[in-house]
Amino acid sequence: MSSLDKLLSVLDIFDDEKTFITSDDIQASLGISRATSYRYLQALSTAGLLNSGPGGKYRLGARIIQLDRAQRLGDDLLAAARQPMEETANKYTANLILSTFHGDRVFCSYVAWKDSSLPMSYERGRPMPLFYGAMAKVILARLSSYQQRRLMLTYPDEIRKAGLGENWEGFRRTLSDLRKQSSSVTLNELSPLSVGVGAVVLDGDNKVAGSVAFAVPNKSFKEVGEAVWRQRIETLAKEISDNLTAENMN
Repeated sequence: MSSLDKLLSVLDIFDDEKTFITSDDIQASLGISRATSYRYLQALSTAGLLNSGPGGKYRLGARIIQLDRAQRLGDDLLAAARQPMEETANKYTANLILSTFHGDRVFCSYVAWKDSSLPMSYERGRPMPLFYGAMAKVILARLSSYQQRRLMLTYPDEIRKAGLGENWEGFRRTLSDLRKQSSSVTLNELSPLSVGVGAVVLDGDNKVAGSVAFAVPNKSFKEVGEAVWRQRIETLAKEISDNLTAENMN
């Protein structure tokens, strides 16, 4: 890693359980000296990305709020998905989650939550499990063979535990089968109370931009039927993909 890579990776230390960091955290995570960790803290604080507090604790700074707003305003996927998601969620009194990805991570980007019988456990920015849930699996299935193989090399135990394949050939076959389908259904993988029904969103170059998924109560899934939920999510995903293609052409 270059010095710049290491500097920016300080931000990766933050997560839902780690809302502040110290110089010791940076040293342990990056394997750098105390002097270098302090330089990184100073640089990120000057940029407004960190905010120093008592006891040598640093939290994310106000610049993050500004950048989040700018990202939302400039996010073509969000612009393409927000209205059709709201309309679909209202039409069926359903819960929808828009996901995007970067590197080895899948993130929740937008939520339209209309069925209060399910507790809302998703929000913008929340990282999603990489190998569980319909929203992640439809993305995995559309990644390049190179990306999929790298995941197998990096996370072999996690992939086996998720039942996606014992080795590269098994993982490849599983994802190939998923890709042949227009949608994916996962039963109680992220919550014991709900079924995930997801479909991939493609951009104008037919590359994966993200995914959209229903979080359906088990009872509703059984009453309405799998085929109907699949048709609904596939229709929504196509509308978002068409909107995104139009956005990219403007």
